[in-house]
Amino acid sequence: MTTPSASVPPGPTATAATPLRDSAVVPPSGAWMPGDPVGDRRFLTLDRGFALQGGGVLDEVTVAYETWGSLDATASNAVLVCHALTGDSHAAGRMGHGHPTTGWWKNIVGPGLAIDTDRWFVVCANVLGGCQGTTGPASIDPATGRPYGARFPAVSIRDTVRTQAALADHLGVERWLSVVGGSMGGMQALEWAITYPDRLRSVAAMATATAASPQQIAWSSVGRNAIRMDPKWREGDYYDAADGDGPTEGLRLAREIGVIHYRSEVEFAVRFGRAKSGAHDAFDLWSPFDVETYLEHHGWKLARRFDANSYLVLNRAMDLHDIGLGRGGIAFALERIRVPALTMAIDSDILYPDHLQHALRDQLLAHGVPTRHVDVISDKGHDAFLVETQQVGAPLAAFLADVEKDT
Repeated sequence: MTTPSASVPPGPTATAATPLRDSAVVPPSGAWMPGDPVGDRRFLTLDRGFALQGGGVLDEVTVAYETWGSLDATASNAVLVCHALTGDSHAAGRMGHGHPTTGWWKNIVGPGLAIDTDRWFVVCANVLGGCQGTTGPASIDPATGRPYGARFPAVSIRDTVRTQAALADHLGVERWLSVVGGSMGGMQALEWAITYPDRLRSVAAMATATAASPQQIAWSSVGRNAIRMDPKWREGDYYDAADGDGPTEGLRLAREIGVIHYRSEVEFAVRFGRAKSGAHDAFDLWSPFDVETYLEHHGWKLARRFDANSYLVLNRAMDLHDIGLGRGGIAFALERIRVPALTMAIDSDILYPDHLQHALRDQLLAHGVPTRHVDVISDKGHDAFLVETQQVGAPLAAFLADVEKDT
């Protein structure tokens, strides 16, 4: 049973936003908290025990989501957009009023854009374990009256997809026109096509994986350890800490590690070279190169808007991702996909290399799935699916239009 809720779920008081400078002024968590401006979020509460793939149970789950456009009379024009690791439900729209950033896919989702909100009813939900309104580690555990913290159970991509299926039921969407996502969003898109093959008409998975590779797990592990080794993490119980006394140094470092493999060698070389700016141009141990300053800037940006425990939970969910688990392997899992697919590779992606996307394309074609493939040529690395608007948007728009026409 699902209960729609316009009210804000209970939780601790939020810390006010602070300028981006150093750890002394950064709140212990960047999670959205009840009492913060709601912005464009809506909420759905699943009021029965939610069983998780790993065996845990959440007594209550709240899903934060946003919508754009209008559902047509036959409920046939709905598109689900799935976000990546540090994204949220705010795929499009302005910064402010409860949203710490502009829409993360603002050049793809909107009126007249590739995912045209004048044409499609577009939905994006914060994932389970997230920190922007959906139940996660910063949420109140009904059993204790305190934030879950590190007691929040392990969740999976499949668990998130099940919350999205409940949301679809609530919205009156029996079958999505398409489920679309890149990176962790692409994992969700693939899980949708496998878990609910009759509830979508197409799938678009970009820069993603059918299962996390050992190298991807290795990178993730180092980032998680950066958080766990921060003494201010306090085994996950830091939500009552004062500004500057949370695990923001660990989260900042985890983000810096991530940015290295979200971008590419070519971009770093062209953009920064070996430059040192201004007074930092000294031959010593600590004067930063410009690329170091860039990484630190992005580290602090994330520390202000995200939650360290959510980072741990979601990063681990990506490591645990394996579409073949419990299904006889990846090849058998892919046999469940029965709808047209769009796959997309980025030639400079070192996190989810293009050969993984080519393998996915080839496996789908081998199973008789009508599959289009796009190779994005970019020096922007993994993040190209977010920023290469023309190369990503044009084929995506054409794919959606043809799905609408052919089904």
